Amino acid sequence: MSQLLEAAAGVANACEPIPGVVTGGQPTLAHLAALKRAGCEVILDIREPMEPQPFRAAGPLDDATFDRVRRTVRELAGHKRCFFYCASGNRVGVTLLPYLMLDQGMSEDDAVTEAMRIGMRNAGLMQEALEYVRRQAL
Repeated sequence: MSQLLEAAAGVANACEPIPGVVTGGQPTLAHLAALKRAGCEVILDIREPMEPQPFRAAGPLDDATFDRVRRTVRELAGHKRCFFYCASGNRVGVTLLPYLMLDQGMSEDDAVTEAMRIGMRNAGLMQEALEYVRRQAL
């Protein structure tokens, strides 16, 4: 287990699907402090606008959002340690699904399994992510 993942112990759905990128649900201030001590350099918060937003507001779940997440994760993976979260990990899993398939080469079944491990639970959002992947393949 990495130091970054250890620092996120107790966060809902905490896992490290990409080396150096820990995902999960809402952290506490103590988690954020522990993540910083563990070398976390970037915090990505994708919660809804009506949720408390200490970092920035969430955008719509559209092709541009999936593109931004993929680009950001490609830039961070292997270069900067990151904690990527929403309230429960559901939206993090959904938005990483295209990255797992298109950038990491995972099969749909394997990517869906990994996204569910990350915290994805919403079938409708999963379908949006899979439709994005299909559009990219055209």
